[in-house]
Amino acid sequence: EDETPEGGWGWVLVGALFVSTSLVFGLMRSLGVFFVEFVQYFEESAQAISWISSTGLAAQQFFSPLGAALCNAYDARVVVMAGGCLAGLGLVLASQATCLVHLYLTMGVISGLGWGLVFTPMVATVMAHFTRRRTLVLGVGFSSIGLSSFAFNPLFQLLVETYAWRGALLILGALSLNIVPCGALIRRGPPLAAALRRVASYLELPVLLERPYVTYALAVTLLNVGYFVPYFHLVAHSRQAGFSEYQAAFVMSAAGASDILGRVASGWFSDLGHFRPVHLLTLWTALAGAFIMLLPVSSLSGSYAALMATGLLYGFCSGALTSLVFAVVPMIVGVPRMMGALGLLQLIESGAGLLGTPLSGLLKDVTGDYLASFVVSGAFLILGSLTLTTLPRYF
Repeated sequence: EDETPEGGWGWVLVGALFVSTSLVFGLMRSLGVFFVEFVQYFEESAQAISWISSTGLAAQQFFSPLGAALCNAYDARVVVMAGGCLAGLGLVLASQATCLVHLYLTMGVISGLGWGLVFTPMVATVMAHFTRRRTLVLGVGFSSIGLSSFAFNPLFQLLVETYAWRGALLILGALSLNIVPCGALIRRGPPLAAALRRVASYLELPVLLERPYVTYALAVTLLNVGYFVPYFHLVAHSRQAGFSEYQAAFVMSAAGASDILGRVASGWFSDLGHFRPVHLLTLWTALAGAFIMLLPVSSLSGSYAALMATGLLYGFCSGALTSLVFAVVPMIVGVPRMMGALGLLQLIESGAGLLGTPLSGLLKDVTGDYLASFVVSGAFLILGSLTLTTLPRYF
């Protein structure tokens, strides 16, 4: 029972995905609190500080294919557990950093490598255990990202105020080690073994010759340029707009709360079958882009309520699109090639993840505020949604 699709052990793995993704993306999306501290401590530009988070994001995406390949050579359980150790190690070492290069290497490369070894194997493991309710299951598993974003932003602010940024990073490193028992829950059953055997071609490179996959990868890459910018810069923008540290952190917490609702509602609505998932993905991506563009506009008048309302709407849409991004992949390449295609997609979009946040920081340094940063970031999401409409048989 537990080794067949929709089996009972699959729900245990959903719980493991719930925890591990909160400690990967939930943590990454709450690092904006540290952005302000790093700017003040190292006295560097917003662009230079932005490379810390973008390096971590890009490393996570770049090394995801490595995680998929290692699952073919070794047990997925071992790969995820090793990733958890590296994620924690990078943050612990970052707490001792004396210059930005140290943070690039520790929070960026080492933790990013760990996150890359965790994410793709966990997602593919869960998807291999479900057939009918795949989108809903991913929505539930990914809802932890919103929940942890809601909790982590004020928690990180409290940790920084209590222990300074070095002590806070040390605690986050210890927290990240909880990924290890999540990986220990993975069983190598027949559905997972069948999925992992397909990684024998390493990255499923033949999909790069197929127009539907290339078009989809381009759309997701454009989306990835702007998607993470609010998570790294919205706290700093809110502070610059005149709001307090905790008011700024709570904007991201509120977005995280609506993110939870968006993920679950999107998964449930998609599984009803009234609309094709790719059409829903296009809608949520366009709306998320529009609300990103409205984030700085809403705070120009100094209205905290307007900023909060826009943040809630953005959080809902950004959460709604996330599980659909992964659920559409097996519809394009088929379930047997899912693992390799997911890893390759992460590799392709890693360049966008690397450049998106520093581009936003550069625009802030040039213009003096974050208005242009958010407008350009939102435009990339809208461009990504338009690219989705060029998929074969979209209409």
